[in-house]
Amino acid sequence: MNRLLTYFENPVVRHLLFWGAVYLYFVLSVNNVSSYGSYRHVFESYGLLVLAQIITAYTCLYVLMPKFLNQKKTGLFVFWLLILLMAVYAFYQAVKMYYFDVEYFDSYNEIQRNYAVESYGKRLTYFSVFLSKCILYLTPTALLLMARFYKNQQKYLKLNEQKKIAELTALRNQLNPHFLFNTLNNLYALALDKSDKTPEVIERLSNILDYILYRCKENYVPVQKEIELIENYLSLEEIRYGNRVVVEFDHQVEPEDKMAPLLLLTFVENAFKHGVVQELKNARINISLTVDTTDVLFSICNSKPIGIIEENTENEEPLGLKNVKQQLELLYPNSHELTIVDEEDSYKVALRLKRK
Repeated sequence: MNRLLTYFENPVVRHLLFWGAVYLYFVLSVNNVSSYGSYRHVFESYGLLVLAQIITAYTCLYVLMPKFLNQKKTGLFVFWLLILLMAVYAFYQAVKMYYFDVEYFDSYNEIQRNYAVESYGKRLTYFSVFLSKCILYLTPTALLLMARFYKNQQKYLKLNEQKKIAELTALRNQLNPHFLFNTLNNLYALALDKSDKTPEVIERLSNILDYILYRCKENYVPVQKEIELIENYLSLEEIRYGNRVVVEFDHQVEPEDKMAPLLLLTFVENAFKHGVVQELKNARINISLTVDTTDVLFSICNSKPIGIIEENTENEEPLGLKNVKQQLELLYPNSHELTIVDEEDSYKVALRLKRK
């Protein structure tokens, strides 16, 4: 049963079923078969009509709308839609004239025969016929648009719901209690020693809490804000570990670049958790965050202590990584690429996101 449901969730299958239903509707709604030459005439006539509808629908949905309507070029969209309808109507009339009117002329009534002997050019000038055909051509397109709108609305509602869950999960797993506890302990020790670093630690921790609690409510935030979050986190961890870790963070982004918030912090935290905590010698973490013409590129590589095996009795994926992957599927469907390479002496993550 589940396999069957998965099969019907395939977009190609659903589109084939849709057009099959449209074709059957036309064929089964024929009241007077005698007005056609044969059942073959019926099947071919409505096959031509559905073919014209398919050309109109997919050209409109996958070419004209993305290129013009979604770019708020309404005038150009209307213009090219009219050109499309004229081209499909000309194709329809050509097939009808050079095939149907030849093959089934003997079965036509007097009105149909009078129309069949008219020239191709004259047929194209009948505005009323053109208008009626355009309505037929566009009807399935309207139905597909309604279905797409409904699907997008459901996706939007699901995204909002999941975003709220993701934010709470981020507080629980990304800024975990151990990090907060250790930072407060370090702050306490610095305060006892009257260290000059105490104000900096307070400021960094305050900035992190302020950002996570109040500044990342939108689906997408400036990448620069994520950089500041990572820098604040790194500063606190470097105070904690001191000379035990060497961190390099290279970043180069544009002010207008945006991305989903709190995606990268999990990878940075994991680098410290699995690459620094158990390392007796010097650990190294290299982080890069840049952009190219189309994508935001993030990579992080941390050294791993050799000979230490991390316990994972159930072989389950870490919860923080699961949450990140879920957010990526929701916020970057078909527009992200996550690569994780776990080697004996290093752990590497590369993430590519579509620029927003």
